[in-house]
Amino acid sequence: MPREITAYSNPLVKRVRALRDKKGRREQGQFLAEGLRILTEAREAGRVPRVLFYAAASAGHALVWELVKGVEASDGEAIETTPAILAQLSGKDNPQAVVGVFDEFALTLDDLDRSRAAIWLVAERLRDPGNLGTILRTGDAVGAGALILIGECADPFGVEAVRASMGALFTVPVVRCGWEDFLVWLRRGAGQLVGLSLQTNTDYRAARYAAPTFLLTGNEAQGMPADYAEACDLLVKLPMHGKADSLNAAVATAVMAYEVLARDLV
Repeated sequence: MPREITAYSNPLVKRVRALRDKKGRREQGQFLAEGLRILTEAREAGRVPRVLFYAAASAGHALVWELVKGVEASDGEAIETTPAILAQLSGKDNPQAVVGVFDEFALTLDDLDRSRAAIWLVAERLRDPGNLGTILRTGDAVGAGALILIGECADPFGVEAVRASMGALFTVPVVRCGWEDFLVWLRRGAGQLVGLSLQTNTDYRAARYAAPTFLLTGNEAQGMPADYAEACDLLVKLPMHGKADSLNAAVATAVMAYEVLARDLV
């Protein structure tokens, strides 16, 4: 049965609150996800929290009770608490009704099967957690095989990235690796590496794509390094008709992903 915690000084509350910081996540190997929709998406994807905090007022909600049962069936712990404690855990004045603590799940390139999808998303030095989460959400929408993060990217298990993913963190595999390791893996098999770049005259609508297509998005401020661009099989650009010289990284990735999805890839 769920237990009740109402004290800020409770050791578990302090430990879980530390997961809002990268250092705490690294030390504990866990991360936070909040909101009934995101936790329900996680449960449907086969992942349940190790610890579930929920507000007493929401205890009668059918989806909350399904989460409680799922956590307890997996030898986790369900805890009834107050909105004030949930606010402490989430860092928001208007916290969600549920907060879950999940074990981080690490994948490697060798865990991926490139034949399972026609589209794969690759991001290089992506620094904004909101962009990262949004790209994950796009990956889920287009059926991407994975999101491959190259170099020093934002933490996909950070609170902001998890929020922005709207549950896609649990449905789209995420791999973190270095550029050289990625290239070696990519060139072992089929795969067209397509870079989004301003340094080309090839319009994204005029290009030919082949499955599996790996869409490479560079750093938000600097774009991709020249040697990364040289390694691409194809560079494409999105036309800019106004004063802005580029689109937001997550928006550009979504536009490209849907263009590739619309093609009959062979």
